[in-house]
This record gives sequence, structure tokens and C-alpha cells, in this order.
Amino acid sequence: MGGKVDASVNQSKGPRTFRLSRQNYHKIGSLLPTVGSSPRFAQLYIYDIENEVHNRIQAISRGESNNQINAEIVNELKQMLDEHNVLAKCFRMVRDRFQVVENSNLRLRLIGKRGFDGRRYNSPSVSEVAALVVGDFEPPTMLDRDIIIESQSGQLKRINELNASYLGLQYPLLFPYGEDGYKEDIPLNLNDESSGGRKCVSCREYFSYKIQERKHEDSTIVLSKRLFQQFLVDGYTMMESFRLKFIRLYKKKLRSHFYKGLEEVVLRRDIEPSSQG
Repeated sequence: MGGKVDASVNQSKGPRTFRLSRQNYHKIGSLLPTVGSSPRFAQLYIYDIENEVHNRIQAISRGESNNQINAEIVNELKQMLDEHNVLAKCFRMVRDRFQVVENSNLRLRLIGKRGFDGRRYNSPSVSEVAALVVGDFEPPTMLDRDIIIESQSGQLKRINELNASYLGLQYPLLFPYGEDGYKEDIPLNLNDESSGGRKCVSCREYFSYKIQERKHEDSTIVLSKRLFQQFLVDGYTMMESFRLKFIRLYKKKLRSHFYKGLEEVVLRRDIEPSSQG
């Protein structure tokens, strides 16, 4: 524990008193017991799972043979946690990995930052589609995704996600005729002045068009379930990649350094115009 036992407060047989300094925490320790030791705490999820119920009873009763702990209840509680508790599932995932590679050096880290909303940065609690773009965080590789196609002659060609053939190659069931996906030169046809001088369709407008349901068209993309979710996530990453690329290429024209003063004012919550120079 992050606190220390203070024996000066309660010197009788009552519960122990802890004195805490700043933030309280609990150390998990090793995920495997030392040689000759019985598993306890988090080790019970990973080590010797064939005898897990017995090991849990022994850990609670401290090896006493005359304990009255019901093994069936312990087993039901274990099954309940395995089925519904997301943290217990994390430990079981380590167990499965350890069974595949027994001598591997594994670490379990739950990414969570309590300084923000409790629902932010938490480990996923449901099965859902997410995107992790490799090389997106280290320049200079973050300009484009690492997408390579191979021709029949064996030659490799590198393309980015804005290539007209990318969506057709990535989702052949959604583009069964091999039709083009999004490309930067799709003409924008508007009769009014709402386009702001643009002549081409934006990435967001393209995906907004593709996911609309129409009476006289088959909504193959919308009805493709998990593939539809992947298509949406992929489309969002394409939009974000295009926007970030635009900011990097036209940083000087955007003159974003002028935004810094505005950002500082917002952080100070000093929004009165009279107090600004």
C-alpha cells in the first residue's frame, strides 16, 4: 500500500490504522510466485490455473486445513469475474500469452490517467473497431501510411490512402466492381457560393455521401456490420491524416503562431475584451 501502518493510534486488537501521504497506491508485484512460494493476489489469475480454486482457498485460509470456505462458491465467483470483469480479463490475457511463450518476460500495464475523466484512456470494455496507424507518431514517416501493392510481375508499388484504388483494394466486398474510392480531384458541383471557392470534393464529403441510405440504391456499405465500422474508422483516419498533412505543408500560410496568445487567454479564462491589448 502507499500508506504506512500507524501503531500509535490504535494499540488494541481493532483494525490497523494507515497513515497516508499524498496519493494512495497498491503495488501488484511479480505476476509469478518465487520458487517454493504459493501464488497469491494477482498471481492467482496466471499461475497454476488448474488448481486455482484450491490456491485461492489456501491463500485466504493461510493453509489451515479446517477452513469452512465453500469451493463451489469460490468457483462461481471466479467464473463471474472471468465473464464480466474487464480487469480480470486483462490478467487472463497475460495467462494465455504466458502459456504460449512460457519463458517470456511479460508485463501488464493498464493505461489510465486519473487526472482526466474516468472514462477517458480506460482499457476497452467492449469489442469494438479501432485504428492504430503504424509510424504515425515519428517523423518523417507520419506523412503517409505504409501501403504497398504488388503487381503480377512482382514489382512493389507504394501508395497512400488518398490513392483512388486504395478503398477498392482494401474493401473488395464494398467495392465489388473495383470502382475508384476517394481521390483529391473529384469535381465539386454546386450551384451556389457555399463551396467557398473550392473546386473538389473533400474527404469528409465523400464519406458522408457513401454512408447515406438511398431508396433506389443498395446500402451495401451501411449493412456490412463490422466491416462498416472498419470502413468508418478507416475513413476518419484518412480525414485526420489529410488535415494534419495540410497543416504541416501550409503552416506558414496559416500563421498558427498567432493562435498562441489566444490559447493563453482561454487557459487563463480571461475572456473580457477590455483586459486584452
